[in-house]
Amino acid sequence: MNDPTPPGLDPRRRRLLYRATHRGTQEADLLVGGFVARHIATMTEADLTATESVLEHPDPDLADWLTGRRPVPPEADTPLLRRMCVAAGQ
Repeated sequence: MNDPTPPGLDPRRRRLLYRATHRGTQEADLLVGGFVARHIATMTEADLTATESVLEHPDPDLADWLTGRRPVPPEADTPLLRRMCVAAGQ
């Protein structure tokens, strides 16, 4: 994948973007990384914190939730993850 880092991002945003686009599975890189790449420049501090939490979930879970193969469990259900599901076509 090409380096999606827009110029001028602060270190926290660059780190999150890298983590989101280098997940380990191509599906998660595309689903999670694509969302983060599109929104990272305009995310609030609260969004950045929520993104860090989402990135703690394993790739298979994120891929299943974002594609609708499994529902997002209540303990993982956050506004940001819901936005990601909508962006993924759910």
